[in-house]
This record gives sequence, C-alpha cells and structure tokens, in this order.
Amino acid sequence: MNWGVFEGLLSGVNKYSTAFGRIWLSLVFIFRLLVYVVAAERVWSDDHKDFDCNTRQPGCTNVCFDHFFPVSHIRLWALQLILVTCPSLLVIMHVAYREAKQQRHRAAGGDDCRHVYLNPGKKRGGLWWTYLFSLFFKAGVDVIFLYIFYRFYRNYTLPRVVKCELPPCPNVVDCFISRPTEKTIFTLFMVVTSCVCVVLSLVEAAYLIGKR
Repeated sequence: MNWGVFEGLLSGVNKYSTAFGRIWLSLVFIFRLLVYVVAAERVWSDDHKDFDCNTRQPGCTNVCFDHFFPVSHIRLWALQLILVTCPSLLVIMHVAYREAKQQRHRAAGGDDCRHVYLNPGKKRGGLWWTYLFSLFFKAGVDVIFLYIFYRFYRNYTLPRVVKCELPPCPNVVDCFISRPTEKTIFTLFMVVTSCVCVVLSLVEAAYLIGKR
C-alpha cells in the first residue's frame, strides 16, 4: 500500500469534515483499518486449513466449511471498509470540481472577475447535499453489513463445535473451528466499532441539518 497517497487522502477528508467527521475518520483508521491489517487477517489466515471434522470422507470437510462460513469475515470486512470510505472520496471530488471550475472562470475573466465560489470547500449548495448523502450512505453500509454478519453468524459468535450432516458426509459429524474465542472477540470488536461509526454519522447528519 502506498501510505503517502493514503495519508494525502486522509488529510483531504479531514480538511472538509466537521469535528464529528474527524472523529469518525480516526475511529475507522485506527480501530477498524489498522486492526484489520495488523491482527484480523492473521487470526483468520488458518480458518479453512484448521477446520477439522471427525471423518475422512473426501469432500465432507469442504462442504461443511462452505456451509458454516459462506463468506469469510475478512472479505466481508474488506468490502465494508471499501464501501464505507468511498463517500468521503466523493466529497473530495466535489470540492476538486468546484476548485477546477473556479480556476477556469478566473482564467477566462482574469483575477478581478467575480468568484464562482467564495470558498469551494464550504458546505453550501450542492456540496452540502453531497456531504449529507455521504453520511447517510456510510451509516447505511454499516447497518447492512451488521445485518449480513448477524444472518451468517448468529449473535456474531462462533461456536467451538458445529454438527454437519450434508452430503457427502456419511452421517452427522462434528467439526471444530480454529480459535473460535479469539475470532468471536475480534468480531464483537468490529461490530461495536461499526455501531459507534453509525451513531457518529447520524449525529453529524443531525448537526449539519440543525446548523443549516
């Protein structure tokens, strides 16, 4: 990952965010992205390799693993982080469009011409709506993924033993998940941080509407 580009991106998002937006960004970067990169990927690196079932029937372990883990936590979190950060880039692009429009207007009329935008980064007009849309979109993405995790992994927890009787398993077999307690702790941590991010986004949206 090119951290220089990422740092510039974060500084741009911070520049046009409110205080609540800066708290949200810090929470996503420190407690979600860094935890995902540093720890979560390693915890789930052996999920399929160490998923053991008490049978030697070919294909049984793979079928049971696919049934109980239809989508990996890691891949879902990666998709969630991508989708939840995209609206912030939309705000930056809108500001960049305003600045480019301002430069074209100045180039056509000279430095003494009337400014199209007194402050291109000021959340007024279309930029206000773009920023508000980004807040609801971020909150909606987190809520949808919380529901998806709840449907796939009831109560966001992973059991130590699961019973599987899908073909080609010869009978009901016991399957054992690798490090279920550690994975449950990480899952609950991600769930809590997602809930906090949803609350921050809604509070910021209420602040913007009330301020206007």
